[in-house]
Amino acid sequence: MNVAFIGLGIMGSRMARNLLKSEGNELKVFNRSPEAVSELQKAGARPADSARAAVAGADVVFTMLSSPDVVESVAFGESGFVEAMEQGALWVNCSTVNPSYTRECDERARARGLRFLDAPVAGTKKPAETGELTFLLGGKAYDVEQVRPLLEHMGQKILHVGAAGQGSAFKMLVNALLAQTMLVYSETALLGEKLGFSREFLMDTLPNLPVTAPFLKAKAQLIKDGNYDTQFPLELMLKDLQLLDVTAYEQKQPLFLASLAKSVYGQANSAGLGREDFAAVFEHLARH
Repeated sequence: MNVAFIGLGIMGSRMARNLLKSEGNELKVFNRSPEAVSELQKAGARPADSARAAVAGADVVFTMLSSPDVVESVAFGESGFVEAMEQGALWVNCSTVNPSYTRECDERARARGLRFLDAPVAGTKKPAETGELTFLLGGKAYDVEQVRPLLEHMGQKILHVGAAGQGSAFKMLVNALLAQTMLVYSETALLGEKLGFSREFLMDTLPNLPVTAPFLKAKAQLIKDGNYDTQFPLELMLKDLQLLDVTAYEQKQPLFLASLAKSVYGQANSAGLGREDFAAVFEHLARH
């Protein structure tokens, strides 16, 4: 197949690199900043000088973009790629956006004779690099099966959770748990320090308890080292909590604790921690 990949940030660049392992397929890539394109070109990808050029002749188009606004601009804007896609081609949007916007993308794509899947991922930089992401797919089963061999180069688990929009809906649940768990862990560990336990002891012990989420082992190491190497930027977690808020409003479901978490992440972002890993919320709380 001819495959295009648009959006080569922390996640997209690593996902696209794993797609180069798929034999018999040609990969064209585009990113608004050219450095990432150059690196993938060295690895065997074909560069494109625009999103529209990237999708020309593509059977499958992957997008991994930062927000609904960016998806809107790149896909449907004045130079949007959707109008340049071949009839019957498949757009797989791996970006984390809210479910209602995903359903809108599906409708607009299909109105132009395209097929659409929403395929946000669970996992951060390291799983993206090692091809161990979990894909949360919404859309038609036939389309899922067509793209499954490509997804298997990027992920170890592929969950088809329903119609278009349901992949994004499930991602809202995943990130709601992720953000709040990180916050609860941070508050608990900081109280532990006030009670006389060393940070090293807490970071070595708390993550290994049966009540602790497994992902916190890696976050505890970042806290212990005092080096918040970005796996998932705090500013994007804040964006996702805002999308969660929008989704909860649309569903008339109050989220009291998630709203409080959004406020804390917003404060941390305003304090200059936005480009750090979202585990840096610990650092923000430690300052107060």
